[in-house]
Amino acid sequence: MISVRTAYKVRAYPGPEQAAQLGRTFGCVRLVWNKTLAERHRCYHATGKKTSYKETDAALTAWKKTEELAFLSEVSSVPLQQTLRHQHTAYANFFAGRARYPRFKSRNGRRSAHYTRSAFSLRDGKLKLAKHNAPLEYVWSWGAEVLQFLNPTMVIVSREPDGRWYVTFAVDTDEPEHAPATGRAVGVDLGVKDFAVLSTGEKIPNAGHVDRRARNLARYQRQMARKQRGSANCRKAKAKVARAHRKVRHARQDFLHRTSTDLVRNNDLVAVEDLAVRNMVRNRKLAKAISDCGWSEFRRQLEYKAERAGKVVVVVDRWYPSSKTCSDCGHLLKNLKLSVRHWRCPDCGTRHDRDHNAAKNILAAGRAVAGWKSGDACGAGVSRGELARAQSAMKQETQPVKVGLPRL
Repeated sequence: MISVRTAYKVRAYPGPEQAAQLGRTFGCVRLVWNKTLAERHRCYHATGKKTSYKETDAALTAWKKTEELAFLSEVSSVPLQQTLRHQHTAYANFFAGRARYPRFKSRNGRRSAHYTRSAFSLRDGKLKLAKHNAPLEYVWSWGAEVLQFLNPTMVIVSREPDGRWYVTFAVDTDEPEHAPATGRAVGVDLGVKDFAVLSTGEKIPNAGHVDRRARNLARYQRQMARKQRGSANCRKAKAKVARAHRKVRHARQDFLHRTSTDLVRNNDLVAVEDLAVRNMVRNRKLAKAISDCGWSEFRRQLEYKAERAGKVVVVVDRWYPSSKTCSDCGHLLKNLKLSVRHWRCPDCGTRHDRDHNAAKNILAAGRAVAGWKSGDACGAGVSRGELARAQSAMKQETQPVKVGLPRL
C-alpha cells in the first residue's frame, strides 16, 4: 500500500509562557539556519568543498558548548536539527537545479519550528511539546474520531506575521480510494478577466482578491511608512498590513481550492495549458493581475487532487496555438491579436469566442496526449509513465503546427 502525506492545519492559542518559549525556539532556529548558511557559503567559496549534514550537526554541538551560544541548549534540540536537515535538502535541490540558492531568514517573516515524534506527544487530544510544561491549546476543525486515531509523524508550530499561531499535524496515511468515474473530460483556458473558461462554455469569473482590498491595503502601507522604524507603533502598523495580506491570501486559497476540487470531482480528465508565469509577470502592466490569479498554485492543486482521486491531468505544450486554431475544422490563422476576442473561421465560417475556442482545442490536445476516449474510466489504458513521457516530450521540443487536430 502506498502511503500519502496529509496535513491538518489548525489554529493554536499558546499561553504567555508558551509563547515566550516558542519565540525563543524560533529565534534559535533562525540563528542556526543563518549561521550555518554563512559557514557553508564561506567554506564552499574558500575551498570549493560542500558541507555535509554530519559536519553541520557537529558544528551545532560545538556552538552549544561555547559561552556565547550556550542559550541554544535552553530549547529543544529537535527543531534545530530539523533546520540543518532542511538546509541540507535546500542545497541538494539547488545543486540539482530544482530550486534557487537558499536565503537568510528574517525575523519579520513567517516563523516555524518542526518537531518530530521524539519531541512531542499527542494523547487524548492533548499536544505536549518538548521543553514545555503544559499542553499547547489548539482548536480542532475536524471530527473527534479523526483526532482520536491521529498519529502524526511531525508537528509544525508556526506564527504568521499578523500574530496568529498555527499547528500543523503531518500524517502518513494509506492511499485513498479513487473517486468514481464520470466519463467526462474538460479543457481549461486560464485568463485574467475570466479566471478560467471551460470547453463546456462555462466561464469562471476572476474574483480579483487584491483589487477588492487594494484601498485598505494601500492605506495601511502609507500608515506604516510614516512610523519610526523599530517603534511600537511601527509594529502595530506592520500587523495591520499583515492582516490585510492574510485576508487576501486566504480568500485566494479558498477560491482555488473550490475551483480545483469541483473540476477534479466532475471530470476524469482535465487538460490545462503550460503557462510560463515567470515570464508573463515581467510585463509590468499585467504583473499584479497575473500574480493575483495564482495560476501555478491552481495547477499544483489540480495535479495532486487528481492523483489522489485517480483522475488524469494533462499539461498541453505552451507553444500550441490553441487560440488561433479553429476547433471545428482545424484551420490555423497566421495572426491573431490579443485584443481580438471573437473571430470567424475563413474556411468553415464558424464564429468563435477566443477563450472558449482555446479551451476546446486544449481539451482535444489533452485527449490526444492521454489517448483518452469518452467513456474511459479515469483514462483507463493510459499508464502514468506513458502520460509523463508524452508530456515531457512536448515540453522539450516545440512541435510543428498541424492542421486537422482531433475534432470534438
